[in-house]
Amino acid sequence: MCGRFVITSAPAALRQLFGYLEQPNFPPRYNVAPTQPIPVVLLENGARHFRLMRWGLLPSWVKDPKGFTLLINARSETVLEKPAFKKAIRRRRGLIPADGYYEWKAVDGRKQPFFIHRADGEPLGFASVFETWVGPNGEELDTVAIVTAAASEDLATLHDRVPVTISPRDFERWLDNRGDEVDAILPLMTAPRIGEFAWHPVSTRVNRVANDDEQLLLPISAEEMEAEVPKPKKVARKAAVGSADDGQGSLF
Repeated sequence: MCGRFVITSAPAALRQLFGYLEQPNFPPRYNVAPTQPIPVVLLENGARHFRLMRWGLLPSWVKDPKGFTLLINARSETVLEKPAFKKAIRRRRGLIPADGYYEWKAVDGRKQPFFIHRADGEPLGFASVFETWVGPNGEELDTVAIVTAAASEDLATLHDRVPVTISPRDFERWLDNRGDEVDAILPLMTAPRIGEFAWHPVSTRVNRVANDDEQLLLPISAEEMEAEVPKPKKVARKAAVGSADDGQGSLF
């Protein structure tokens, strides 16, 4: 799955790569998390546009969002059939600009975070589907989910799912939703090629959403990883009160 990602490229560079009309100016983000507003590129009236949407798709038919599970990912294998996604995959496909993402791997009984990025250092576009939810009072909320696929052999060493990334040469094909046909985009919903991505372990500071700084991307050594392992807390034994000792100690 994909539960955190990174946007560090300059706004002008992303605008040139994705070709949207707007000229947004936004700071780098090193720990983007679900429920936060994220950039989405979409095709509207024949032109690409930049929109901010909440990460966590909310289908239009949901009555009460408080009781609905947050859908941050959509599985490529079932996206055409799932009620939450089957209309969006045909009519509302987008691209999420990013420079990498985080994944957690079990290491010696604990979760170790890794930063995953293109081996050539270039930005990437996550395949996504989006919906506009309309509330009972007419309020509108644009929401989005990242499409995922089964991991390729190399990335599977970290996690069995990966975000679907769309190559710039396929941006137009993915975004073009002028018809209901999906045959053209089905081959795009696959894992990256072996060797296309690289990764390294990073600090568990990324576990806290409040931490959002460039230090999160730095590789850490085995010694630093070990130093971050929580130490077991020592339980202090309290002495018994009074001089008498019946062999059971005291609760107070």
